[in-house]
Amino acid sequence: MSTSRNPIRIGIAGYGNLGRGVEASVLQNPDMELVGVFTRRDPASLNPAHPNTSAFTWDSLAERTGDIDVLILCGGSASDLPEQGPEMARLFNTVDSFDTHARIPEYFDAVNAAATETGHTSLISTGWDPGLFSINRLYGEAILPQGKTYTFWGRGVSQGHSDAIRRVPGVAAGVQYTLPAEPAIEAVRAGEQPELSTREKHTRECFVVLEEGADPAVVAEAIVTMPNYFADYDTTVHFISADELARDHAAMPHGGFVLRSGDTGLGATTDGHPTHRQVIEYGLTLADNPSFTASALVAYARAVARLAAAGDHGAKTVYDVAPGLLSPRSAAELRADLL
Repeated sequence: MSTSRNPIRIGIAGYGNLGRGVEASVLQNPDMELVGVFTRRDPASLNPAHPNTSAFTWDSLAERTGDIDVLILCGGSASDLPEQGPEMARLFNTVDSFDTHARIPEYFDAVNAAATETGHTSLISTGWDPGLFSINRLYGEAILPQGKTYTFWGRGVSQGHSDAIRRVPGVAAGVQYTLPAEPAIEAVRAGEQPELSTREKHTRECFVVLEEGADPAVVAEAIVTMPNYFADYDTTVHFISADELARDHAAMPHGGFVLRSGDTGLGATTDGHPTHRQVIEYGLTLADNPSFTASALVAYARAVARLAAAGDHGAKTVYDVAPGLLSPRSAAELRADLL
């Protein structure tokens, strides 16, 4: 199933938390080799996790098109990827984790135009959501067409919401966790198919370090009433010290569940055959969100290399990639060992 005996040459575009995760994941895959990290910072200022990782300037990317089989884009979805995705798709086969769900269709079109024009293959919006959760939502709907799909996130750190609380006057530092509401999950698991409001599906928990002299009551009120972030949720605010924040909240856990509850059978009112309530559940418990997302990007980079070698160009999503293309194992091995 591999494209050749040569390792897949991977480039990393950007070296934040996600880029460091990609670096570690590539080193775990013997059919890959890391060409290097490409950064907008001074390469000499980087301190890669692995001593053999090379760092290069972002502007040198255009000169390395013959050295990289797949470039993994590790920028953010808000401002980096909308520009970098189409730009890099003109030069390389790419993989990214664009996760602004509402803008995926327009982002796909932009990347597809660039990749198709130059004969490259670019997989967008992978990771775990969008990505693995997206696949499981599709499986659920296809297998149980009469039913409802539910997605719950957490317990995990929301980087966007954490940034929002840090912008509240009087807040020196802070972190916010998204928590799935256990009664809602249990109702779905029981096959009840409830209609759930935003407040009923998730709660939010904030751990805040106050600036000197700040009024905790005022800060808490500003947080829990913040539109678009906390006003629609049951939100708890805890005030802690800077030492407690550093000690207890430096990690970046996340995860969640996708559930599909649906009916099979003809139904009790049709020829007397009973309807069977079925529930599909897929869940993730992640100790570190960026490194898990990076591992998904690397697996899909293998698939992109294979698609590109087969001449299957243009933009792709996880819905376009056969599962076997993710594995370094041959089709015969997968049939013998995993099927």
